[in-house]
Parts: sequence; C-alpha cells; structure tokens
Amino acid sequence: MSAAVVVMAKTPLPGRVKTRLCPPLAHEQAAALAEAALVDTLSAVSWAPARRRVLVLDGAPGPWLPAGIEVIEQRGRGLAQRLANATRDVGEALLLVGMDTPQLTRALLCRALERLAEPGVDAVLGPTTDGGYWTIGLRDPDPAVFQDVPMSTGGTAGAQRARLQRLGLRVAELATLRDVDTYEDAEAVAALAPWSRFAATFELLTG
Repeated sequence: MSAAVVVMAKTPLPGRVKTRLCPPLAHEQAAALAEAALVDTLSAVSWAPARRRVLVLDGAPGPWLPAGIEVIEQRGRGLAQRLANATRDVGEALLLVGMDTPQLTRALLCRALERLAEPGVDAVLGPTTDGGYWTIGLRDPDPAVFQDVPMSTGGTAGAQRARLQRLGLRVAELATLRDVDTYEDAEAVAALAPWSRFAATFELLTG
C-alpha cells in the first residue's frame, strides 16, 4: 500500500505563527524559526517514499516551498474541521503531519508508512509529549475520524485514539516526539536535531 504524505501548515508570517515563543523572541524571530521548521518538515517529506506529497496551507506559498509538492488551501474554522477537510480533499490513504516537529526525518516517515501498510492496521498515531499528536495516518480517508476530537489540549491524542477505536479502527502506535510550542520546547528540539535548519536558525537567533 502506498499513501500520500500531507503537511498541515500556516504561512510563516510574523504575528501568525509561534506566538507562544514571544517573549523572549520577537514575532519576526518566531516567524523565522517557524519557517525553518517548515523547511525541515518539507525536506523530510520530499525524501519520503510517498504516493503524493501535499501541503495543505493556511496562507500563500513562499520561496521555502520545494518542487514536487502539491498545494491545497486549508478549509474550515477549527483544526479538527481543517483536518477533516484535508482528508476529504486528498481522497486517498494518507499520513498527516504538522510543522511543529522539525526533528522529523525520512526514517520516521518511512516507519509510519510501513506500519500503516501492515495487515491488521487501519490507522497510525504518533503522540507528542504534551498530549497531542504529530501524525495520524488513515488507510481509509474518512473525515469522520476527527469529529468531536478536542484539538490543542493535553488530552488530544487520547481523545483521537478513542475516536478511532470507537469507529472500529485498529490503531498502531508510533514513536513519541516533542513538538515546538514554547521557547523551552524550541531549545530542546534544536538540541535533538543539531543537523536541522531549525537548530541552525535557533542558534543564530539566540547565540
């Protein structure tokens, strides 16, 4: 089985992204860090053995967008609705990731795609240390999996897992990652991924 790898992202503009990093960062610095995270994410996706590579974007593409990635506009009011609409718009087996885990690698994506292709697996879920999740994969692109799942809370991953199970889907768990919400997260993730553009940008901004 092959699946699409789909990135949910916002255009990294000052005042619209990573505002929880301010202070100590200025909004322009936070946007630069967000752009670096997005570049790292899209780079990993570009190397993944995906059927399609899709960016579902809130905003306009910029020079950071690599070749070979489709762009679809985000639709919906809240994140759950936007995820549901992205799933509907892509319309095939997919692995959804965000732009908050710049330590994402081709190997992590390959592992997620492999698990999704395993017999007896209908969905995969990769939790984050704060109770959310960095990826969800679905064999069947059913937008209903996001219905009534509260997003951006400490219980999001648990609620999403329960929703999948209520729908009768067999869920495989993936590695837990730390996403970047706060300055402390940014510092920790930069240390975890010293090869990344994110780490280089963080050092430039704070060194």
